[in-house]
Amino acid sequence: MTGGGAGDGPEAFVCGEVRTCLLQTSASLPRAEAVRLLRLRSDEAVRFSERPNLYAVSPEVLTGVDCALPAATGSRVRAVGTVRARAVLTEGRVLQATARFSSPASGPDRRLPWGHYLVRPGVVQPLGRLSVPDVAAGFLGARPAVPDRHAAATVDLGAIAERLLARVLGQPLLDRRAPFKSRRTMLRWFAVHAAAGQGPPTAEFTVAADGLRTLRISAGGLDAAEIAGFCEELALHDWLLTTLIRMIDRSRLGSTAGPEAVLALRPAVDHLLHLWMPGARTGAGPAPLWDGLERHPGFTRQWQTLVQRIRDQLALRAVPFGCEA
Repeated sequence: MTGGGAGDGPEAFVCGEVRTCLLQTSASLPRAEAVRLLRLRSDEAVRFSERPNLYAVSPEVLTGVDCALPAATGSRVRAVGTVRARAVLTEGRVLQATARFSSPASGPDRRLPWGHYLVRPGVVQPLGRLSVPDVAAGFLGARPAVPDRHAAATVDLGAIAERLLARVLGQPLLDRRAPFKSRRTMLRWFAVHAAAGQGPPTAEFTVAADGLRTLRISAGGLDAAEIAGFCEELALHDWLLTTLIRMIDRSRLGSTAGPEAVLALRPAVDHLLHLWMPGARTGAGPAPLWDGLERHPGFTRQWQTLVQRIRDQLALRAVPFGCEA
């Protein structure tokens, strides 16, 4: 524990939550409108790239927090600082909002003035010392459906990401006519910084109920930005896979006679299939994380099986996309 100093020790962990959904508009947004949608601050520009696909990133916004960190044992460790949040739009079609922060294992033993925390954006410092495994288990563990109003408030990254998502989706340039039905997914992640020499980064991915996924990462030398970028890309591909599975289920592919099932899958061909590019944006650092997830649970293997099933049906039915049944 530090004495009343700054508490600027090395980061012990970084954690976050990603919300992913279909943009509620009939056509994918071109570059100019994507920039308008994501202009969350007037003093910083929207970042945009066109390779390997259209990708726009909003400026970051900060949210101040002063509350307890979640802990599996129920221990109460107060923490103060700021949470980073940003919105990402892929191909003008899939919208994501991410909230995250980094934390050292120990901080000052008393609360410092806000100026101390504001010059450390995206860092939340505990008052005293915390147990990283206890916080990890508390952060990734199940949350009650109806919060106990008598329980101590804890940092809620999901609520921060959801507010940002609602802010973007509420803009008037969206016509609210999505081309197909889909559900939001939530990826809650926690990355522990491994000691030097402990090997490449690893990830443990879990699918939980109600659209929640959890991800526990051994960071293996990755920095917070690399980890956050990987988690956004994983959340995007998990949403694509989940959405395609639901579309195939609703279409009753293989059990419905005639072209109805194939026609029901036209939105997948028009809007989703070309978005599958795992690892295209995260670079070499997080590549071992993708390698592990491709072995188990095998994202691309399942995606390719589903896509081939759709293509086989298209070949069998020979239904032109440009015609109505």
